[in-house]
Amino acid sequence: MTEIYEEAVKFENVRFSYEGKGDGVSATEETESDGFFDGEGFALRGVSLSVKKGEFVALLGHNGSGKSTLARLINGLLFPTSGKITVLGREVTDDKNIFEIRRRVGLVFQNPDNQTVASIVEDDIAFGPENVGVPRKEIGERIEFALNAVGMSKFRYATPARLSGGQKQRIAIAGVLALKPEIMILDESTAMLDPRGRREVVEVVKRLNEEEGITVLLITHFPEEALLADRAIVMNKGEVVMEGRPEEILGRSEDLRSFRLLPPRPLRICEQLRAGGLEIADCFGAETLATEIASALSHAAEKPQEVGAGVRLSENETEQNDTVTGDLGEILCENLSYVYNPNSPFSTHALSGVDLNVGAGEFFGIIGHTGSGKSTFVQHLNALIKLPTAQKKYKAKKPKKGEAPLPATRLTVGGFDLTDKTTDFKALRSKVGMVFQYPEYQLFAETVFDDVAFGLKNFAKEPLTDEQTAEAVKEALSTVGLDYAEVKNRSPFELSGGQRRRVAIAGVIVTKPEILVLDEPAAGLDPLGKEEIMKLLHKIHKDWCKTVIIVSHDMDEIAENCTRAAVFSAGKVVRACSPKALFSAPEQLISLGLDIPFTAKVTEELEKRGVKAQSDFTSGDFVRSVLALFGELPAGGEASHA
Repeated sequence: MTEIYEEAVKFENVRFSYEGKGDGVSATEETESDGFFDGEGFALRGVSLSVKKGEFVALLGHNGSGKSTLARLINGLLFPTSGKITVLGREVTDDKNIFEIRRRVGLVFQNPDNQTVASIVEDDIAFGPENVGVPRKEIGERIEFALNAVGMSKFRYATPARLSGGQKQRIAIAGVLALKPEIMILDESTAMLDPRGRREVVEVVKRLNEEEGITVLLITHFPEEALLADRAIVMNKGEVVMEGRPEEILGRSEDLRSFRLLPPRPLRICEQLRAGGLEIADCFGAETLATEIASALSHAAEKPQEVGAGVRLSENETEQNDTVTGDLGEILCENLSYVYNPNSPFSTHALSGVDLNVGAGEFFGIIGHTGSGKSTFVQHLNALIKLPTAQKKYKAKKPKKGEAPLPATRLTVGGFDLTDKTTDFKALRSKVGMVFQYPEYQLFAETVFDDVAFGLKNFAKEPLTDEQTAEAVKEALSTVGLDYAEVKNRSPFELSGGQRRRVAIAGVIVTKPEILVLDEPAAGLDPLGKEEIMKLLHKIHKDWCKTVIIVSHDMDEIAENCTRAAVFSAGKVVRACSPKALFSAPEQLISLGLDIPFTAKVTEELEKRGVKAQSDFTSGDFVRSVLALFGELPAGGEASHA
């Protein structure tokens, strides 16, 4: 019998408290994208919404707004404290409906480790279909479909634990795709993917929505993903505060800012251009913005003019191949290779002869496709992964007769020789701070104070007094924007995702390392959270940290913040230069599964229209370059260089 229901999901005045009667996970198990509690302990406060069958809905909101809580309520991982939830015509609170709801609702978490269950990729993907009774022959077909959809077919027999974070995320998405659910929920599921991977996954989800009628709820901080949806819903502090067409919602700049969100970068650029006197409409895409700019300029003069003269560019305008020398903060790497699980069927070459120098004083970026070796490389920098020559029992292998000796590996970080087993690695780690992907998972202590103080006590050359420890912890928490008195005695697991990330960073910077390495530090944060984290890193860099290195999949983040960047591919560095030089050659990056900043895309489109806007691809400099041209035109007013 065919089921008849128009609404795939319906919430009626739903409230949820982790401290009340809610079942399922506890507050400490909530993901990094939630953790908000109001004065009464409610993460959701009277939420009423509906999602029609076959609809594609984007769910937006600041970290801690209740998005992940809402997702877990839909498939019965949590039960509401009060109110009514109906999914595919069934009430979630009725126990006899739970299995059927979970069979038909697929949920992809932000962290893939939360849903990996098997030791082989194909077994992990088969787990869901097997548990809902899919015939064996069809399971094989679904595995193949799902792996092809996320571009992971060659990893079918790999071990998930040995994959990179981005690769694990693709496998997690494939596991849900194999279920072919009627409702698919993606909770920031593309946050750890490279640009190509993110684009491919969203395209697959969009195709499933359009061709097979799957209802999609996409929780995201990426505006370009939200724009693909039929409707956008914005949450703030556990309440639904806006809903409508994505273009309409994302265009309400003042409202977004009032809910701790930022308008998309294209709209912010449009606002700045209008403030400088250039009359253009709001645009979300590079092509439409280029058309608007070219049209506005053509109205101010008979023909477009070339920009460049008198335009102030930022310091990273030219390619910087030379590094600042000096032990403190400097990294010198030659011929670094690394193999995971050598001499085994799972052997994987992660690094294959990396050559890279990072000068003292740089704010350095590392980019590359998923599995390119980025994380493996940075884990060498404070000897989390030790070179064979640094192992206590290492004995150099003698080359076979007639074989040329292997080229020597050199790795010097902040004056420490990491190829030498006599190196003081404890001292190295006090000078080289490491913040991992999902830094919240570095937290372990009962209180924020104890967590931040741990590294300080561990690396101190002499015992610290209680007063000295408290002062250092207070300074570290203040640096990351947290109130010492308010959070010091709280459990770090009671805090919101953004707060936990700040505590994790505080626990690293409390020792004031000379080199700070961060692996995807802003992934999964809302736009304002990302901006705040980057401002924090620049403050640390200016005040006392000599060198900052960030690994990122966000090309705009690299363009806006870094003096230089290195591109990793297949375990090697294929290029290292300034962002301006790097993003001026987009073909190579795109061929490697990467992307270019939005400003670089607009610049490329402007050139097609006869306008050359020379900039370093930061948003500010791009705006200055366009306004400089506008100011030079006879019909234009004086350009603003603010």
